Amino acid sequence: MTGVLVAGTTSDAGKSLVAAGLCRWLARRGVRVAPFKAQNMSNNSMVCADGAEIGRAQWLQARAAGVEPEAAFNPVLLKPGSDRRSHIVAMGKPFGVLDAGEYATGRRALAKLAFDAYRELDRRFDVVVCEGAGSPAEVNLRDGDYVNMGLAREFGLPVLVVGDIDRGGVLAAMYGTLALLDREDQDLVAGWVVNKFRGDLGLLRPGLATLTERTGRPVFGVLPWLDGVWIDTEDSLGALAAAGWAGQGAAGAAIRVAVVRFPRASNATDVDALVAEPGVAVSLTADPDVVATSDIVVLPGSRATVSDLRWLTERGLADAVKARAAAGKPVLGVCGGYQMLATRIADDVESGAGTVDGLGLLPSTVDFTAEKVLATPVGRWRGHAVRAYEIHHGRATVPENPDVEPFLDGCRRGPVWGTMWHGAFDNDGFRRAWLAEAAAQAGIAWTPRADAPGFADLRERMLDSLADAIGQHLDTEALRRLMKL
Repeated sequence: MTGVLVAGTTSDAGKSLVAAGLCRWLARRGVRVAPFKAQNMSNNSMVCADGAEIGRAQWLQARAAGVEPEAAFNPVLLKPGSDRRSHIVAMGKPFGVLDAGEYATGRRALAKLAFDAYRELDRRFDVVVCEGAGSPAEVNLRDGDYVNMGLAREFGLPVLVVGDIDRGGVLAAMYGTLALLDREDQDLVAGWVVNKFRGDLGLLRPGLATLTERTGRPVFGVLPWLDGVWIDTEDSLGALAAAGWAGQGAAGAAIRVAVVRFPRASNATDVDALVAEPGVAVSLTADPDVVATSDIVVLPGSRATVSDLRWLTERGLADAVKARAAAGKPVLGVCGGYQMLATRIADDVESGAGTVDGLGLLPSTVDFTAEKVLATPVGRWRGHAVRAYEIHHGRATVPENPDVEPFLDGCRRGPVWGTMWHGAFDNDGFRRAWLAEAAAQAGIAWTPRADAPGFADLRERMLDSLADAIGQHLDTEALRRLMKL
């Protein structure tokens, strides 16, 4: 078996980023490589061409590897619906729910499913680049683990441990990670990768030498801080905004876009393409004043529509959104955000709340069904082609109304827009045409910059930058030996 596990000292240490870089670096060299994450916990996901739902990071890693995304790349996806309950997606399809108290015992069936998926990938590809979750040193969860050292132990995978030096204490975190593992797990730790380094490498080298001496494991390299590089996020709202892109897109900004930060935001990566657009400044907010004063407001997707709608009302944000609409200022709802704009929501599936009032800004009604919609629709708007994806239980119905204009699969009434389609803004022509029209509603003259790169091009450049960094800053010969290439 040929594979490697990219683990991390913490969440957000750079596992997804390093795994994506390895996939692109190997693919460039003609290696048939597949990404793999046995279990994700994230409300940001993607629909594959065959209708399977997987985590966005593995979807992007598949793009890096030059292969079609598929369910086996992320066989288990946990989508938190509350602090103590997650909805399970197994091999791309709904599989039930998992309560926090059941986590330790409820993983056995999921582990078998994940291991079977890995075996299938190992049969079909030269190398499987696996991504861990959180930290392998979460020894309280070691029993039954199948995404970190449990996976490595099952298949004898060498483990690269990535540490984020920007957080500080990276050497202690690496040493402590190894120290907390039992002997059998320690034997699989192959070495270290330092991530997000800024400064004089000469000042770091003595510490790296001490780490190698104390642990008996080499440092495979030090990756620099990479400006303009992001990864489709698992944990936060707006990967590009979190990566500092807001400042780049906002240079000379004419449009201020406020994206409401729902507690259970889902697939909010929709706004990343807005962040990357020159002349657009995006803020993530829960402040009614920001919602009131911004040029455009976006209500993103939600994994808990009724609960997040209640939160919207309690925070005074619902009144701010309604006041905007009354003043003719644009509001866009995507998926869960679109559902909130409806007149009523009937939900006995996701929340069990029954029928509740929506914001009433669109004439649509929403009914939740047990069957989940997973699709990759295509359409057109104002002559622009749109490719998107759908992930939802709630189904919106729009009655015939002379004041309502079709908008993708949803509708528009005056300054209020709604669609169930995720990913629409990834389409450059559509995104720019919609921004120009919404800006005009806000009283702003805005035109896209003629020399602005497309969003897909930005993604490709990012993946190439990651692969370049792998080639330039890591010991690639040692990595080849580790992966038996």
